[in-house]
Amino acid sequence: MKCYICRVGETAPGHAPLAFERDGKLVVLRDVPGEVCDTCGHLYMSADVAVELQGRAEKTLAVEM
Repeated sequence: MKCYICRVGETAPGHAPLAFERDGKLVVLRDVPGEVCDTCGHLYMSADVAVELQGRAEKTLAVEM
């Protein structure tokens, strides 16, 4: 599909990093599966993957560092 962000690239199945930030804490998840734009690298993921990753990030951010 055509990328909605850059409007130039095409997406293809792949993996990309995804970052979550809250209150000065940063969590980076690597190798997130989805559709990745070949121009800007934007990641499109399924709703199931998004829910799972949000849960993981929330748990990690809740831990005192």
